Amino acid sequence: MTTVEPLGAVRERVLGSLRQEIIAGRLLPGDRLVERELAERFGVSRVPVREAIRALVAEGFVLFETPRRTVVRRLTPTDVAELFELREALEVYATGLAAQRATRADLAELEELLDRAAAATRADDAEAITDINTRFHDRILAMAGNSLLISVMEPVDGRLRWLTRQNEEWPQLLAEHRELYAAIASGDRELARAHALAHVQANYRSTVRHLFGDADPDSHTDPGPASHANANSGSGSGSEGEA
Repeated sequence: MTTVEPLGAVRERVLGSLRQEIIAGRLLPGDRLVERELAERFGVSRVPVREAIRALVAEGFVLFETPRRTVVRRLTPTDVAELFELREALEVYATGLAAQRATRADLAELEELLDRAAAATRADDAEAITDINTRFHDRILAMAGNSLLISVMEPVDGRLRWLTRQNEEWPQLLAEHRELYAAIASGDRELARAHALAHVQANYRSTVRHLFGDADPDSHTDPGPASHANANSGSGSGSEGEA
């Protein structure tokens, strides 16, 4: 007897695959998402593909350029600055809590992730590095022991992973994560917060250099984290039509 996969499960499978392809850089900014082609590739009907695309629009990964044209979103300086502002506000606070509340088991898990990140860095495995680094930050967030913080971060977690993938200064990231671990392990809340802030700001500068080819983020009209004025995020809108 053939088991029919529920529509919701098909949608989640397609959504997860497309999201990961965008994060990993297999689908690039400006690439078009065509319902018919994606349905054929995944071996599904166009309905779950259409629903997955709508979800990606809501998550900020893609946008409707026209009612009949959907593309992977091109990140602007404003997009990057706003995401890093949110990361700075929440992650720095979470890291301070993690320093206060970390158990030996928590620290051992972070050490293991750092060992895996070092191996992936030596192998220059960008996808593995992105995944491990995401797990590292997710673990710190969990160590903070604040479920509300986690729920606030969830809607933007995918886009933050996307940004992390843009920063290819892997050895520097590994060094910063080791310093962050040491600060958390010390149990000093303010030291951990200071290292988290420095890490977020350094990651912001690296991401801007990679995306926009500029050594100085402040040279853009968007001043970046901690000083960014309210601006239109340029997310775009439209109806689904033929995507």
